[in-house]
Amino acid sequence: MTEIACEAPLLPVVARRERLVTRQFALLLLMVLGSGLSMYLLTSVVPLYLAANGAGGVGAGLSTGAMMLSAVAVELLVPRMLGRFGYRGTLGLGLVLLGAPSLVLLLTASLPAVLAVCVVRGGGLAIMVVGAVALVADLIPAHRRGEGLGLYGVVVGVPAIVGLPLGVYLTNVIGFGALFVVAAVASLGGLAFLAGLPTRSTESEPQHVKVLGGLRGSGLLMPTLVFAAVTVAAGISVTFVPLAVSADRHALVAVALLVQAIAAPAARWVAGRYGDRVGPARPLVAALLLAAFGAGALVFIGSGVAVVVGAAAFGLGFGAAQNLTLAMMYDRVDRTHFGQVSALWNLAYDGGWGLGAILFGAVVAGTGYPLAFGLTAAVVAVAIVPALKAARTAA
Repeated sequence: MTEIACEAPLLPVVARRERLVTRQFALLLLMVLGSGLSMYLLTSVVPLYLAANGAGGVGAGLSTGAMMLSAVAVELLVPRMLGRFGYRGTLGLGLVLLGAPSLVLLLTASLPAVLAVCVVRGGGLAIMVVGAVALVADLIPAHRRGEGLGLYGVVVGVPAIVGLPLGVYLTNVIGFGALFVVAAVASLGGLAFLAGLPTRSTESEPQHVKVLGGLRGSGLLMPTLVFAAVTVAAGISVTFVPLAVSADRHALVAVALLVQAIAAPAARWVAGRYGDRVGPARPLVAALLLAAFGAGALVFIGSGVAVVVGAAAFGLGFGAAQNLTLAMMYDRVDRTHFGQVSALWNLAYDGGWGLGAILFGAVVAGTGYPLAFGLTAAVVAVAIVPALKAARTAA
């Protein structure tokens, strides 16, 4: 950051203070890189680990569902934790809970033990995502919030780009055990950056605020539900595409996951910059159309082209929807409720992800993959209706 200041010594003091990437923001981004890698390395691998040890598709769905639904439960508590323990204490706990339990998987592959690990990691994930997003909004100037959230989205997307396909690939190279160790170290290493972060918000979150309280008339409910519809499809694609594609085509799965993981953060950043200029409501409809198309392409799961094209379209729609719904929610509250917004948005993320995986695992046994993927696309398509209404209101 000092290098930037030296290159532009004549900039006004106010402009330098409002630069996007401050030292604290940079440290936060480094921390979420590690914690995100810990999550994404194992997102598709734990279902494969269970399937390889006889748990089948139901066990795979339960592993993703357990982690995400645990995250949902803990996310309700994080705004209060931020108010009481501050950013450092809260995020430090999240790093430990996300990383350390991965080592337990070295000892057992039994379904109850693996699900317990997923539950604990889900709590750590909840703390990290809610705390980090709230801190991002706290550190960024309001007029550049969409861009800042977009940059954050690009950085947290890097672990998905690397971790999702790499995790699947490395199971055949270094084995499950070594991968579990790497995932633990990636998260725990973030503890080194805690000292450089602010202790508390510039305007403390009221400790009495209830995450689900005051939603009526707040304008937060619509973007929360719309985003939840998209995350249902996200959880399903990451969990079940590796299982739906035949075992001899794992390279195709790795390519599809890589394409989706690259498309999402790129779209998140572009949508943030564009949303700062025109408002987040207007581009949201296009994002949902892309996501619905991508999810629907998986109806043709036997076609490699359909899988990769669908992954690209869904990644673009999903990434844009991430930024636009979150920016829309932050625009509708004051700074003292940033923690509540972050928790609500992440509830939609993790709740949709986990619930989608659990329900899909139950449905696919009776319908087969093509029809189940078609139903997933229909869920996303329904969300277009309230998004259209919001776009008309904003216009």
